[in-house]
Amino acid sequence: MNKIFSITVNNLEETNILAIKFSNAIRNGGAFVCLYGDIGAGKTAFTKLVAKNLNIKEKVTSPSFVIINEYLSGDLPVYHFDLYRLEKEGVKTIIDELTEYSRPDVLTMVEWAEFSDCELPFDRIEIKIEYIDENTRKFDFYAVGDKYIQALEGMKN
Repeated sequence: MNKIFSITVNNLEETNILAIKFSNAIRNGGAFVCLYGDIGAGKTAFTKLVAKNLNIKEKVTSPSFVIINEYLSGDLPVYHFDLYRLEKEGVKTIIDELTEYSRPDVLTMVEWAEFSDCELPFDRIEIKIEYIDENTRKFDFYAVGDKYIQALEGMKN
């Protein structure tokens, strides 16, 4: 796994600018994205902003109680998973489904990816979000696979 870059955002406007850059980086090819961070770090907030910038019309909500939400109205389909309630043992039961959602031309966002226990056998982007204070977050972007390395490298400009 390659760490591509880190960025600290100081407010929601800066987070939205980051989400716009990310949306543009993956818009044409889609991505499988693992999101890491404590409760309140901003995983769902970032997903909402990315979906908005991909022209998703539906209201984006946390899939905590349903495991997956699907949004099909935008520039590409967005599949939003939350693995928190499954924990490590439960994730093993849906690895095949996660693999199905790793196909091109869709965006799959997986919150609480740490419960996958690094068992994801495919290329992906990993975003680690750290809560600094009420307004400030640090984002670390990692990539597995050349396609995603190039996409994230393009965001650094």
